Amino acid sequence: MNKPSPLIVFDLDGTLIDTAPDLLATLNDIIAAEGLDAVDTDEMRAHVGFGSRVMLARTYQMAGKHINPEKLDNLVADFIAQYAQNMPGNSKPFDGLLDTMEALKKDGFQFAVCTNKTEMLAKKLLKALNMDHWFEAITGQDTFSVRKPHPDHLLKTIEMAGADPKRSIMVGDTPTDFSTAKAALIPVIAVDFGYCDTPVEDYQPEKIISHFNEMTSKMVLSLINK
Repeated sequence: MNKPSPLIVFDLDGTLIDTAPDLLATLNDIIAAEGLDAVDTDEMRAHVGFGSRVMLARTYQMAGKHINPEKLDNLVADFIAQYAQNMPGNSKPFDGLLDTMEALKKDGFQFAVCTNKTEMLAKKLLKALNMDHWFEAITGQDTFSVRKPHPDHLLKTIEMAGADPKRSIMVGDTPTDFSTAKAALIPVIAVDFGYCDTPVEDYQPEKIISHFNEMTSKMVLSLINK
């Protein structure tokens, strides 16, 4: 009996796609309408991976202003609507990703996405970038009854992709990804070019890469087969 194809499960923002330019532009548009000064995009970039709610709340906190939960809910809804309307904007795959995926696919690998973006936004972005065809499954924060860092978000994504957890690996950029993978007993590769506000080595991933050309079939299989 043949082994099932090995599966690589990617996080989306900060791992597969550099979405920060569009997310930060949307943030500045939303807060400008509320009379707040624009954020420093370099300073806020590390917080992009936490999502629009956290970015908006932190922006208000940094401005020394209070925001009540109902107001925050409304701004999040405005943020998502504006962000979705402008996809794909300036978002693009990180350097080397597509060539690496092509090489891995030739070696029998399959791919999935497990993100805390909503499923609708994740699928819309990947379709707009003509990348949705790469993935056996694309799941978001609302696909299941749980979301990362709950391990079942990752495990159910693997199941949806028709793969075996023992033949799977995750690639991510934030503590949420690393803790999800570890809780699911799935090895994890950390990218150090994403949206983590602390050094990724602090979380002891199985491997750290600085460019996708480092993610060879041999390297990935060595982690899966440990």
